[in-house]
Amino acid sequence: METNKLYECTVIVDGGLQDEAIAAAMEMVQKVITGKGGDIKSVLEIGRRKMAYPIKKKTIGYYAHIEFTAAAPVIAEIEKVLRYEEDLLRYLIIHLTGALLEMRKRVEKYSVVIGSPEDTAASEAEESGTDAK
Repeated sequence: METNKLYECTVIVDGGLQDEAIAAAMEMVQKVITGKGGDIKSVLEIGRRKMAYPIKKKTIGYYAHIEFTAAAPVIAEIEKVLRYEEDLLRYLIIHLTGALLEMRKRVEKYSVVIGSPEDTAASEAEESGTDAK
């Protein structure tokens, strides 16, 4: 019997598309994962970002991370469908092992997310320090 493992799929959608088309592409990716037997745990949509280098002559991409559980043979079927989607510039599916999850916890512990209460407190402290000079 196959046991489900935890995976993460990072997707870059063409950032030049309209918001409705991007939402449709994200919905399609999620339907492919659930349709092939996966169970989506979380979806983190980062948004539009400038890419480090052009992909298919595009310089803006819409980034998203999808965490899901699935059996190992399902991953090949998901990749087979995603490979031929024109709106997807890139995708990468990785198996989240215990070591990766532990490293992620350590990074989250010591990093400040932009827009979080800790970030706004730090920026306010910097502003008050520069005004005093």
